Parts: sequence; C-alpha cells; structure tokens
Amino acid sequence: MVTGAERQAGGDPVETLATSFGDRPVDPADKPRLVGEVFARVARRYDLMNDLMSLGIHRLWKDALVDWLVPRPGMAVLDVAGGTGDVAFRILERTGGRARVVLADVNPAMLEVGRDRALDRGWLGELAFVAADAQALPFPDRCFDALTIAFGIRNVARIDRALAEFHRVLRPGGRFLCLEFSRVTLPGLDRLYDAYSFTVVPRLGRWVAGDEGSYRYLVESIRRFPDRETFARLIAAAGFARVRARPLSGGIAVIHSAWRL
Repeated sequence: MVTGAERQAGGDPVETLATSFGDRPVDPADKPRLVGEVFARVARRYDLMNDLMSLGIHRLWKDALVDWLVPRPGMAVLDVAGGTGDVAFRILERTGGRARVVLADVNPAMLEVGRDRALDRGWLGELAFVAADAQALPFPDRCFDALTIAFGIRNVARIDRALAEFHRVLRPGGRFLCLEFSRVTLPGLDRLYDAYSFTVVPRLGRWVAGDEGSYRYLVESIRRFPDRETFARLIAAAGFARVRARPLSGGIAVIHSAWRL
C-alpha cells in the first residue's frame, strides 16, 4: 500500500490537493463539483457514518476543539464547512446560546440536514445558516472573533485561498481552529489504520449509506492531506501567528490553532 508520505513526496501540497480527487487526478475547476456530489449523496447518513467509522471518537475530537476555543457569551464565531452542525451546536451549548454563531457550508444538502438538526434542538434563532464557499466567504473583513472548521479543509480545492479568507474575516486577536485528519504517529497504528480505512470504511459506506465510492474518496483525501508540520507552514504563510498543533488519538486527527494578530 502506498503511504500518504510517498504520495506527497516532492510535491507542492496545495497543488497536490487542487489537482486530485482522492487518488484520481482532476482539473482543479472540476473538483468543487465532484466534492459537492459526494456530500450531496452522503448528507442524510453523514452523522451516522461518522459515528460508525470512528466508533464515536469524532465526538471527543470535536469536544476537544471547542474546549481549546473556550467560547464565551457574545463571541462571534464562523463555523466553516459546518455541515450538520456538530461544532456549532457545541459552541452554543457551552455559552448557553449566547454566542453569535454562523454556520457556513457550500453544500445545500448538508445545510438542510444542519437546519433540521438545529430545529430539533431549538437553536434556529441563535444560529445563522449561510451557503458559502470557503475560498470566497461572503462576509466583510474583520467581522468574527473566531473561526472553526472541522474535517472540511481537505475538501477545498485551493486551501491557500481558504486560509487567506479565514485570515481576512477574523478580527485582530481572532482565533482560528482547524480539526482535520492527519498522519498517524504511533508505530504500528499507521498500518492498522490504513488497513481499516481502505477496507472497512468503504464497505460501511456501501452497507449503511449505499455509497462505497464516496467513502473511498473520503479515505483517499485524508492520505492526500499534508502532514501537520506542512499544514502549519501553510497556515503561517496565510498570515497567522502562534501556530500550534495538538495531535489526537495517536495523530489520526490534529487540531491546529492560530491567531490573527
């Protein structure tokens, strides 16, 4: 099996992501459509599949993201690629509904699921939903105190453009937090994780969501994503300062934190 390191060796990580759809080379202009089709197909089973694929551990990772954010009443937070609302709901719960949270996602099917879940929880008045591309956010400069994105940045065609937009919409002193899959660091766990990802996850996609191909793409996209040191450099190149990384579960996922100063 080809490892993520071997796939990325010698290449520009921004161009690698822009010109690939999982392990398949694509024209960067086509990638948003292809990714959009994936999430349109999996939206209704997305949360169930997250629980099954991670054995529920994704909930702990999202808790850790919000723990590190330390949301407070009155804070204006933009949750990019917020989809079905997991991070936005946690921020509202931590602040008793007194944060101002905007959930932005480019995919209408994911936004629809998020709105349904918000309605079930009674959060519609406290949470705004906006259809938005991470590479061209429809918000003025310097209008948010914090910006979060969980498991979304690797699906963006041009992560350099997205990071520049994140920096633009944050106020000076604003916080950026990104939760994303990364390179496993525990010896032995890497092989086990690869075997699980490329065999069990696509089969779960077929059995539960009726869509093996979409979940194979999601696994392949994880392997295409830069390691945490490379991604930290990309964050810094976008103008952020005090970039830090916190590995989770042996490096399966990583939270990156940075500040607009």
